[in-house]
Amino acid sequence: MPNTNIPVITIDGPTASGKGTVAHKVADRLGFHLLDSGALYRLTALSALRRGTDLRDEHALAKVAEHLTIRFHGGHVYLGTEEVSNAIREEEVGNTASKIAALPGVRQALYGLQLSFRQTPGLVADGRDMGTVIFPGAQLKVFLTASVEARAQRRYKQLIDKGFSANMDDLLADLQSRDARDTQRAVAPLMPAEGAHILDTSQMTADEAVEQVLAWYAHP
Repeated sequence: MPNTNIPVITIDGPTASGKGTVAHKVADRLGFHLLDSGALYRLTALSALRRGTDLRDEHALAKVAEHLTIRFHGGHVYLGTEEVSNAIREEEVGNTASKIAALPGVRQALYGLQLSFRQTPGLVADGRDMGTVIFPGAQLKVFLTASVEARAQRRYKQLIDKGFSANMDDLLADLQSRDARDTQRAVAPLMPAEGAHILDTSQMTADEAVEQVLAWYAHP
């Protein structure tokens, strides 16, 4: 069983709200481990797409999730021995991840893996249901949000900086459909956890958001 005395900070929020960047910086400042739970779903999606798994077959997708060999190291993500940080950020993978994340069998298959990231000296967990489902007893719960327009701008810049092509109208439509899927799914819908601090980052830099999260952690 995981040690519930090990501190956990959960940072949940919609796609492109900046939670990944903020979580990474908070973990770095505190010397904590980092769990990018979204990457687990993206890794499942990437693996399923590569294997040609039927995306309507919940049992087969859960098996893919159960047998992932993954590693996070120095800001890089590995599937087996392959570095896949960029591959899991492709739009097809992200869209597939959002769809399979609605499947109870896949979520259950990844549940224990996520709990295993709780190690000393502490953990910053970033995702959709970190504070509501995976770590409901976390010392600090944050729900990061931003307007869909601000999030589309961030995603556009992210993709262009990485050398991918991007279309703003397509990104807006994609974010709106992902938001609808994430908030309306029957299992672990996207919503602020009980007692969560709400942080709207539409007009904030990542560093300003980090300072706010650290202030909340220092003075609960």
